[in-house]
Amino acid sequence: MAKEYFQKLNELVSNLGLEELSDSQLEVKHFFSGAALYANGSICCSWSPMGLAFKLPNGEAESLIEKGQAMPLQYFENGHVKKGYAMFQNPHEYKQGKWLKHFKKAIGV
Repeated sequence: MAKEYFQKLNELVSNLGLEELSDSQLEVKHFFSGAALYANGSICCSWSPMGLAFKLPNGEAESLIEKGQAMPLQYFENGHVKKGYAMFQNPHEYKQGKWLKHFKKAIGV
């Protein structure tokens, strides 16, 4: 299953041209049951069966969650909520361009 999300995330990164937009070294790696995008060795995004999650700066994740536009990231039902992350369920249902602004913020572009 992780291979599926690895391919989806790799394709999304490529289709959005993130490597051309950023000076950061970007790398997609397997991560639990999904895949994660690393910028200069730090995780900034993950895609798993739960959805597409972005690590966002300065309370932006919390703001998106409060507005009902995203959900908190929690890997396990009784696990802790990952602070600073906004998760979007069913990311494949949206046009790829919707994610560009979140990627830019997560990467620091």
